[in-house]
Amino acid sequence: MHSGILGGIRVLDLSRVMSGPFCTSMLADLGAEIIKVELPESGDEARHFGPYLEGQSTYFMMLNRNKKSITIDMKSEEGRQLVRELVAKCDVLVENFRPGVMQRLGLDYDAIKAIKPDIIYASISGFGQDGPMKDWPAFDLVIQAMSGLMSLTGPKGGPATAVGESIADVSTGMFAAFGIVSALFHRERTGVGQQIDVAMLDSLFSMQLTGLSRQLYFDDTPKPVGNRHPVTYPVDSFPTRNGDVVMVCFSQSAFQSLCKLMGQPALAQDQKFASNDARNANEDELRLLIATWTKQHNQDELVETLIGARIPAAPVWTLGQLAKSDHVAHRKSVVDGKHETFGAVPLVTQPVRFSASAGQDNPVVPTLGQHSEQVLKTLVGKSAADIEMLRHKKII
Repeated sequence: MHSGILGGIRVLDLSRVMSGPFCTSMLADLGAEIIKVELPESGDEARHFGPYLEGQSTYFMMLNRNKKSITIDMKSEEGRQLVRELVAKCDVLVENFRPGVMQRLGLDYDAIKAIKPDIIYASISGFGQDGPMKDWPAFDLVIQAMSGLMSLTGPKGGPATAVGESIADVSTGMFAAFGIVSALFHRERTGVGQQIDVAMLDSLFSMQLTGLSRQLYFDDTPKPVGNRHPVTYPVDSFPTRNGDVVMVCFSQSAFQSLCKLMGQPALAQDQKFASNDARNANEDELRLLIATWTKQHNQDELVETLIGARIPAAPVWTLGQLAKSDHVAHRKSVVDGKHETFGAVPLVTQPVRFSASAGQDNPVVPTLGQHSEQVLKTLVGKSAADIEMLRHKKII
């Protein structure tokens, strides 16, 4: 009996580091069987990325829950033949090598399609499978730099600033998972498989809706503006006695309410602040007035006051504050996973909740090659002697 929305779907995961593993971790959370292929001895490069807990990468743990780890040396023909035998038993293949690598290995889409005609073959790369930059090496910082996102992030007038997480890798992994599930749905209706081409640069580009609406329609290139909204003011962060808050005065009525809370209702009628255009033109003066008021209050008190006046507001939290919050506890955003060395470990699964489908309980982090024997025996019929020979030859 298969459990989860994707129960019964088998994925051959040839990806490494972050974008591909993030994609397949989402599929694993929905019940897909993920067969993660790693290099013998060294494994996925992510196993060697910090931070470490007693020598084990917690970064790797977060990305590779509920996967079966097998080892295959794909540089050898015997190793590549094992991949071909496995793919015949799978529904999806995911890879994130640089374009051209899979073709050189004889494992490109056309070669795999000849073995498994209805395969869903997902290729994740920095710049796509074709185009003038397809051969460029891609890392998250490279993509952030080229996407325009860095150029509009950071303090007003300050240097281009990267987002504080590998947002290009994560967003591309999500788009790849979306593409795979969509292609599986299409195959369910038509019987036809296909290749999915997901580029990190395309992914970040497509997400910048406010900036693109300015750039494409008005040729107005966004610049960094700090925490404020690039168009509407005051939508910004402000200091209090014990931490910052954000407020979203997205309408004229919200701004009028703010002026009343500040004890200065006439500000809403002042020509310098009476419209959004005027508030933008006089931002520095208005910000000083608001900040002078907010600094007289405690963070929690001010947030309560603003929300009571129907002005969306929130405290600026650290990741630690969110992780320890009642919200995360109630939503079960952090779950107990299992690890061979540490026992219970905290993991964060995909965040979508389904009313009719339970998630995967107690996800397990695999040790390197933990499932090689099981997978090769059950899926491709290798005997114990075959497996021992493959180990002896360092194919697995």
